[in-house]
Parts: sequence; structure tokens; C-alpha cells
Amino acid sequence: MKIAQRAQRIEPFYVMEVAKAAAERAALVAHTDAPMIFLNIGEPDFTAPPLVQEAAARAVHDGVTQYTPALGIPELRERISAWYSTRFGVNVPARRIVITAGASAALQLACLALIEAGDEVLMPDPSYPCNRHFVSAAEGRAVLVPTTAAERFQLSAEQVRANWTAQTRGVLLASPSNPTGTSIHPDELRAIHNEVSQRGGTTLIDEIYLGLSYDEQFGQSALGLDDQIISINSFSKYFNMTGWRLGWLVVPDALVPVVERLAQNLFICASTVAQHAALACFEAESMAEYERRRAEFKARRDYFVPALNALGLNVPVMPDGAFYAWADCTQAANKLGVKGSWDFAFEVMNKANLAITPGRDFGHANTSRFVRFSTARSLPELQAAIGRLQKILG
Repeated sequence: MKIAQRAQRIEPFYVMEVAKAAAERAALVAHTDAPMIFLNIGEPDFTAPPLVQEAAARAVHDGVTQYTPALGIPELRERISAWYSTRFGVNVPARRIVITAGASAALQLACLALIEAGDEVLMPDPSYPCNRHFVSAAEGRAVLVPTTAAERFQLSAEQVRANWTAQTRGVLLASPSNPTGTSIHPDELRAIHNEVSQRGGTTLIDEIYLGLSYDEQFGQSALGLDDQIISINSFSKYFNMTGWRLGWLVVPDALVPVVERLAQNLFICASTVAQHAALACFEAESMAEYERRRAEFKARRDYFVPALNALGLNVPVMPDGAFYAWADCTQAANKLGVKGSWDFAFEVMNKANLAITPGRDFGHANTSRFVRFSTARSLPELQAAIGRLQKILG
């Protein structure tokens, strides 16, 4: 069987190798006094709140399960539009909002609509690996631009100017970012978008963690800058609906019929039950619960990052959103007699029954020095994890 070249270009998701090893280790230590703690998973430990669950059950009970329009049910598009207005003070008309089968479908639709074979898209290094693979799947090429802590591990307007070529189609950013939890300063984002626009390119921005921003200066949607910016968002992170596979895409008016045509053919529609359940996300009771949970995520960050720093696992930029800590493990790895984040992750797994994510998947710019911790676990679990790290690191 001949495998298509586009499939061959997709790199393995190495974190899954770590996850498999962690699952095997977990089975061995499940009944000990130190069961496995999983800080490798980028998934909230909270589930959908009661009103959302009830809305899903009601949709199934009432038989509201048929296909919806490819753009999504109008009521959900309107509620997302209202959320942008009340939460971010941004006017995003419902007609520009496309409901998708998760942020993954949103990214796929955006890339297929905009990228030709051979087009290049600038992205920061480090960044979430699947984002660059969507570019590859559309026959484009992701150009990873090395970033540093001084740049908050984000692209700058200067880097966009320096790396733009005749093949560059635009930029794909993420704010807040996975794996660093850092956001782009609004002034820098405006400068980046100006550079892109002047060159006839497109600014795409992954904002799936935007609801989990902890700093007002960063917690602003890029959609407030220009209605030509394309934003990808999701019900997975802030709204705690990972397995429901529901997201959305905000596009310029001219792109709506293009994306609609693609969505009709590729997906038909997002899950009907999930769409009707998501209507309840915007009820006052649900929103209050989401804000309580956001405060809990911030409290976890405020405990965990200083604790890592005290152990020599230096987090060079305090994450201002999401639920990750991007830590330089060089000093800690030397203490354990290993080199690099890959070996360090396995050493921690075997000595402390603690699963973390090595930097290998996220790019090439010194990522072998970094590990990603997920703080999407309870505070007692995070405290236990720090205790185990203290034991092995001294």
C-alpha cells in the first residue's frame, strides 16, 4: 500500500510514547502509597457543569439529534457573539462565527481555505505540534521561528519582517500558548498583524485558552484589532468540554461561504447534542462556575510555579494563562545524572511516579532543555508532585 506523502510529513506525537509508558507504570504502582500523578495531560480536571449536562440529556431525551446547519445552530452563534461583547468588549457578529467539531476542525477548515501547496506559515518555536501539522496537511509548510524567554516565547513583528519570504502566506499564533502558557502583548500583536497585512498575508490566532487568562493586559481577544483576523476557539479548555468535540472559528465575512462549503463536505456539522448542551455554558450559573474554576487554576499556578523555581526547575516566564508551566530542567537533570528533557521525563516517571511532558514535540529551539508541567490537576495532587520532586532532587 502506498502511503500519501502528506501523511508521511506528519511527525509522530512523541508525547504519546510518554503517555503509554506512564500508563504502564501507573498499573504497576496503582495499589502502592505513591500512585502515578499525571501532570502530562493538557485537559481540565473539571467536567461540564450541571446545566450543560442537563441540556445534553434533554436534547437526547427530546430527540434533538438531527443534523444542524454546517455553520452551527443560530442560537449558539448568537450566544458566543454576546460572550465576546460582555467578556472582552468586542463586537463579533454571529454571522462571522462558524461552529466546528472542536478547535481541530476549525484549524483544518482555516488552513484548507487559505493555504495552497508550497505556502509557508510562520509560527513560534516552541508551539503546539498539531497546529503546524494542520498546515502540513493542507500542503503548506510551517516555518518555526526560534523564540526566547525575552520574547515570552512568542513571535515579534521584527521576526515576522525578518522571516517573511515570497512563499509566506501568513502567521499562525497562539495566545495564551501551549506549552508555555504565555500570551502576546496586545501592542506586539497589533504590530505583527500590521506587518502581515502590509504584505497581503493572513493572521490566524489560536485563542482556545483565552478564557483562562489571569492578567488583564493579556486577556484580550485579537478580534478587537481587526475584523480580518481569523480566530480559532474551543469549548474544551475554559468551558471544560474536551470530549464533546466542539469549537468555533471567527472569520471575515468574505470567508464565511468558503468555510461553509468546506464544512458541509468535510464534517456536515458539529455534534448536535454538544451544540445544544453548549447553550447552557452561557447561563449565569454556569458562567459563575467557570469563573470560580478560573480562579482555582490561577491559585494552582501561583503555588506550583514558585515551587518549581525553588527546586531548580526554572520557569523563565510566568504563564499568564492556560494551565502549563514551561520549565528548564537542565539543572535538575544534572542532579539526576541524565541529559535532556526526554531522559529527565522518564527518570522522574520511574523515580517519582510522576508523568510530565518533555519538550521534544513542541519544536527545536532549545526544547530539549524544557519540560511541560500541566497544572490542570487538583492542588493536593500538585503539592504531592512537588513533594516527590523534592525527594529525588534534594
